[in-house]
Amino acid sequence: MEQEMVMDTESQTNRRPDSETPGIFKKAIRPVTVKFEDVVYKIKAKKSTKSEEKVILNSINGLVKPSEILAMLGPSGSGKTTLLTALGGRLGGQLGGSITYNNKPFTNTMKRNTGFVTQDDFLYPHLTVTETLVFTALLRLPNTLSKREKVMQAYAVITQLELTKCKNSAVGDQFMRGISGGERRRVSIGQELLVNPSLLFLDEPTSGLDSTTAQRIVSALWDLASGGRTIVMTIHQPSSRVFYMFHKVMLLSEGNCLYFGKAGDAMDYFSGIGYVPVIAMNPADFLLDLANGLAPDGSHENKSKVKQSLTLAYKSNLLDRLKTELQETNNSSQFQDGSAEDKKFGKWSTTWWQQCSVLLRRGMKERRHEAFSRLKIGQVLAVALLVGLLWWQSNIAHLEDQIGLLFFMTGFWGFFPLFQALFTFPPERKMLEKERASGTYRLSSYFVSRIVADLPMELALPTLFVTVAYWMAGLKPSAGNFFHTLFALLLSVLVAQGMGLAIGALVMDQKKATVLASIIMLSFNLAGGYYVQHVPVFISWIKYISLSNYSYRLLLSSQYKNSDTYPCDGRVCSVGDFPTIKSAGLHGQSSAVVALVIMLVGYRFIGYLALMRIGVTKKKYP
Repeated sequence: MEQEMVMDTESQTNRRPDSETPGIFKKAIRPVTVKFEDVVYKIKAKKSTKSEEKVILNSINGLVKPSEILAMLGPSGSGKTTLLTALGGRLGGQLGGSITYNNKPFTNTMKRNTGFVTQDDFLYPHLTVTETLVFTALLRLPNTLSKREKVMQAYAVITQLELTKCKNSAVGDQFMRGISGGERRRVSIGQELLVNPSLLFLDEPTSGLDSTTAQRIVSALWDLASGGRTIVMTIHQPSSRVFYMFHKVMLLSEGNCLYFGKAGDAMDYFSGIGYVPVIAMNPADFLLDLANGLAPDGSHENKSKVKQSLTLAYKSNLLDRLKTELQETNNSSQFQDGSAEDKKFGKWSTTWWQQCSVLLRRGMKERRHEAFSRLKIGQVLAVALLVGLLWWQSNIAHLEDQIGLLFFMTGFWGFFPLFQALFTFPPERKMLEKERASGTYRLSSYFVSRIVADLPMELALPTLFVTVAYWMAGLKPSAGNFFHTLFALLLSVLVAQGMGLAIGALVMDQKKATVLASIIMLSFNLAGGYYVQHVPVFISWIKYISLSNYSYRLLLSSQYKNSDTYPCDGRVCSVGDFPTIKSAGLHGQSSAVVALVIMLVGYRFIGYLALMRIGVTKKKYP
């Protein structure tokens, strides 16, 4: 449905200028003035036995008004990203001082009107630029807009950021060719512009880009600021042309502020306190040299002494004037917490069902190259044929062989879905953190959509395996026995998938998760009732939590009854007395099903709880 809507909306957008398109940026920009006074942030020092604290931000002050761009410069470790995160309302811990937005604290209302572009572009590589922005629009824009208007807003952003030429190209990543780095940056910015933010934060928006592309990015941001937005960004080493596009500049070094003021006044200020470059150079390069403690004349003056001198000069010459301006600034109250629009759609812009539905469609589009891949189908089909040939038309006279086949099915369909599910959440952690931090969707809607999207593959492959291997291996040729076997195997697969989801969500490290999952599943297999019938009492508890144990019992009951017989040593013996079957038992099948259902729900619940600690800012809003 989205595809049809996109095509229809594209044709309309091409016929009509963006300024005349209904539904585009209906919400007016609400001017926001950001003030931060005496901001202090400390963390506990690592590798220390004492309760020592490291100061990351040391009494930072600043003021950014609507239509202004504040660029924060400084070497790595200076605290600029920490300060940006604090201003964006995403920093918890020991944060002191005052940060206000139109003289009010950061609230959920402010959060909905704030855009935050992270340093890295976390985008789905197989989605096109249009699909990326349309899905974001459907998730983040409120229900006061129709679906058509949301899609039209996505196209307005594509036009505004000059992404029209690449709108139908896949985003790509390091393993897949896609759009350029500058275009990826603009797509990331576009995702935040969709909500028409009054306040926009960007962490290193020009990182890794050439000077020309970087200038285009900053020029686009300058145009956005001209529309009344307040923009705060960190930047490492801008060119001269880019530097003078900033309205204000803050220079940080080791958590201390060395300069705050107009970009055009920076060189005059440092010249006035005795720091004059000996050659003509990029102002940003000069400021970074000073922040690193390098004297302009290249002398071997102590770096700490230079930094201390600059810090004292800032406090003597600029700080008092800045604090006076902070006190005199009387922000307007245009940004109200309880506006009718905010109350209309509450905490979330869309309903749970809308979020789940959009996430499901987005997930299926992104992973369509993985779903029913030829490699996976070929792998399962090859194993099924090999199994069918090895156990070709076996019968009850070869009871031990048939039991071995059933346990092999238990083991194979324990490991296969386990490792498929294991890599579900770790690769998406950064994306989940980004979208959850911006309030894009509920965690429950993401979790449900992610599980449902994987179900077709999870159920189709074991069904293919059983269909091929069952009849070739000569198991009981009745529909009842076949479907009983299929049901037992599918239930086992769903439980193994849940275990993989839980382990992946708990560990979030693919190598560590793989090792842990291997140990757990091997333990379950060893205690499954096939390899060891007489398990010592002190370790016998493993079989009660073993997925393999319950799956194995269900598969045995799908083929045998206590009344069945088999030839043994020239006489007829009861199947129920066969040692391996007697140890596992053909009774208690209902309890096995109940145990697996509890595991099916329990593992997913554990995975959900593990994900709750990811992507949610520690800062609480009133």
